[in-house]
Amino acid sequence: MTNEATINKLIEMRLTTLADAYRTQLSDDSMQTVSFEDRFGLLIDLEYTTRKNNKRQRLIKKATLDQPQANIHDINYTSGRRLDRTFIERLATCEYIQEKHNIIITGATGSGKFYLSCALGMEACKRYYSTKYIRLPELLSELAVSRGEGKFKETIKQYQKYTLLILDEWLLVKLTETEARDLLEIIHARHHKASTIFCSQFAPLGWYNNFPEGQIADAILDRIVHDSYMIEIQYIDKEHDKSMREVYGIKENG
Repeated sequence: MTNEATINKLIEMRLTTLADAYRTQLSDDSMQTVSFEDRFGLLIDLEYTTRKNNKRQRLIKKATLDQPQANIHDINYTSGRRLDRTFIERLATCEYIQEKHNIIITGATGSGKFYLSCALGMEACKRYYSTKYIRLPELLSELAVSRGEGKFKETIKQYQKYTLLILDEWLLVKLTETEARDLLEIIHARHHKASTIFCSQFAPLGWYNNFPEGQIADAILDRIVHDSYMIEIQYIDKEHDKSMREVYGIKENG
């Protein structure tokens, strides 16, 4: 088999990175003194790294993070917020995802919970966890449409598959009974199976006010609160502290 025939077969098998690297090796005189095992190892390492990088980029794109540039290392701990650096860095290891735990991030508008949630989402993508960011109003609208189209169960199954789900604007307004029951289906489907980050302006005790009745509220909160890490972002000096929107240059969301 000629070298060109080998390259063509690699391309036919969609191993273009491997084909290009093999072609480069053939044209590099210094590679002629390298053993077959070492040359083959270099080719495989390059193909493996390329595939892993491509997978990571696909996961980031599918995550639909509103702040894909959010970086856990850029978290500002000196801007008047009570943030525990050690705790945040431990969460960034994604150990909570392996444990199927949740995170609840609370704070006022502009406190930085939006940026922090996206930064944690990026860390999940970097570790090859399927991630999805969505605002709760958008999720409820999607569930309503899928119900009307007879695809409600398929939509629930899709959201069950995400290893990490980030729900922004959590319980910002009061739910209808149908919305509350739809939300219970999502939460129940993911309970002890996957992790969710909840971004809310209110602490869990304040969530009750936005449910139509207590039984559904209890059923949802019971599946969230007891398995969650809490991050409460507080102003030290609310009058003088800069908004995290200003710090990070974010124009929208919390």
